[in-house]
Amino acid sequence: MRTTTSLQLVTDTRRDHLAGSVARAGSRQARTQLRMGLPADSTGWVNCGQLLSDTAGFAAWRTGLADWLLERYGDAPERTTAGYIMTWYLGVPGYVAALLFHHERRVPSLRPEHLAFRTARPRPHPDSIAVLDPRFVCLPDDPAAGTPEATVVPDERALAAVLRGRFTAHAARFIAAFSPSVRFGRHTLWAAATDALDDSMLLAGRYGGDEGAGVDDAALLLPAHLPPLTSASTTRPAELDRWTRRRESCCFHYLLESGKGPCSTCPRVLPK
Repeated sequence: MRTTTSLQLVTDTRRDHLAGSVARAGSRQARTQLRMGLPADSTGWVNCGQLLSDTAGFAAWRTGLADWLLERYGDAPERTTAGYIMTWYLGVPGYVAALLFHHERRVPSLRPEHLAFRTARPRPHPDSIAVLDPRFVCLPDDPAAGTPEATVVPDERALAAVLRGRFTAHAARFIAAFSPSVRFGRHTLWAAATDALDDSMLLAGRYGGDEGAGVDDAALLLPAHLPPLTSASTTRPAELDRWTRRRESCCFHYLLESGKGPCSTCPRVLPK
């Protein structure tokens, strides 16, 4: 993957309005490190816009993933590496947007050029996400309303629509860049995008200590089937006062473990 070398955006940790939101939202979970801007040493960080412009980075990412899968499972089917990368990449804009919406009622820029990520080792999933633009959309009662960085919308429904639109625009660019190299149809790719939004909002609530609030936000964000996304929120009650959801897409992990079958939330198991 090509790493970020130079960005004329936020590249430090200034405590501006959105930086505070990123820090607060990031502190509410331990799944992924969030930061505002890139560190002084940005080695290993990948700018989403650069990756979508030079898709050789996806091939390198899949190769690294295949090496890890081979070591761990003894196999690395093409559909599985493609499914993992599809899910991981879409989770970058989906998760940072969900965290900031759920905890701060703010929506950052989700343009690919305004997000970067770093992958872990040896399992090469994104473990850190950087927001690179200080501008955001917020509600009228936000303390930063009226500042140059803030754009105000009238209510939560409008804010959710902004998030959905920005994420969908990012996902469309990803699908255009990624689809020529995989054997997935457009429905599968947009199903994965839908999963990224719905699952990220559920996780934001779960890790923040109020899973039900995450479910409410998922319903606000995905109140109905809104194409090109493939469904409304599929969150549903599970055992012991927990929540789960039916996935719209398959990650093809089941191909790695013969006889185990798909995950319990897979659309191959749970029909609509």
